[in-house]
Amino acid sequence: GNDERFELIGGEVVPMSPKGNRHEIVRTMVTQYFYRCIGHEKLIIASKPQFNFAPDEYTQPDILVFPEPLLVPDVRGSDALLVVEVADSSLNYDLATKALLYASFSVREYWVINAATLETKVFRDPAPSGYPEPKNVPGDECLQALLCPLLKVRLADVRMA
Repeated sequence: GNDERFELIGGEVVPMSPKGNRHEIVRTMVTQYFYRCIGHEKLIIASKPQFNFAPDEYTQPDILVFPEPLLVPDVRGSDALLVVEVADSSLNYDLATKALLYASFSVREYWVINAATLETKVFRDPAPSGYPEPKNVPGDECLQALLCPLLKVRLADVRMA
């Protein structure tokens, strides 16, 4: 249908797996929580935007945080303050293919939230060869974005049901 999602990676169209209920709940509630965190800070929190790296390369992350006054089409990898993927069936893809892609385009912080367990893998310090080993943060510990410290969340505290 019209809501079919895909990404363009290296000129190849990659269909996205359908998102389960749990995925949608986590994405929506974390986005909502982030809006409350930032108050009047000049940040934009975009849910499922088209995130452009190059003419033949874009993804649709679950959450993209970047500074105003940039507009979504103009945001590049190094402009992003935080990129979040909520993973269910896509976990391996998000941890491997996506992590390499984001690192190669200098995304400075990338979180992969496991929708089932709420454990998050936090990737920082991108290099062309990828990120160093990510940090594992369990759902009951506080996550805090390095580049926008106002964005902090204990996923266990976010209402998911």
